[in-house]
Amino acid sequence: MRYIIFDLETQNIFQDVGSSDPAALDISVGSFYDSATDKYLTISVDEISRAWPLLEQADALVGYNSNHFDIPLLNKYYPGDLTQIKSIDILESIRASLGRRLRLDSIAEATIGAKKSSNGLQAVRWWKEGKIDEIKKYCEQDVKVTKKVFDYAMTHGHVKFKDGSRKREIPLDISTWMIKEDTAMTHSFLF
Repeated sequence: MRYIIFDLETQNIFQDVGSSDPAALDISVGSFYDSATDKYLTISVDEISRAWPLLEQADALVGYNSNHFDIPLLNKYYPGDLTQIKSIDILESIRASLGRRLRLDSIAEATIGAKKSSNGLQAVRWWKEGKIDEIKKYCEQDVKVTKKVFDYAMTHGHVKFKDGSRKREIPLDISTWMIKEDTAMTHSFLF
């Protein structure tokens, strides 16, 4: 099954737009990992249409908080409907098991010994400073960390987090993650 692991960075924050709707924000950079080619595509918003062929070949979109943030935001730009493609949201699986949300950084550090290289607020500052290459490096690193967490979860059926000084496992129901689903044609290209 071909899946795309992805992450988006924004030009602004919710306070800037006076809304908590992710679609009210503007993308600065997106990074996409393609399981079929084992390659990354990291692009700025002015190149975002380069991601459409990749997404349209995907059997699943994989992200961290992607159902509530990245997919609604990217759907604002996409000429089809990305919600029709199967979604694997790692945070949603964690919340279903643990009953609460945890930051990617917390999961990554405890599970795979990796940390994010920065944060979304810094990425917005970089955008305002015109440091697009810095945002691209950060966003791609986030996707690499998400991929490692995803790979670990697929192999072990759980992820980890630190609870005080000890690590705890969060069992995840991964039983449907790699099951291919039929999806409606939502593509932007004519066939």
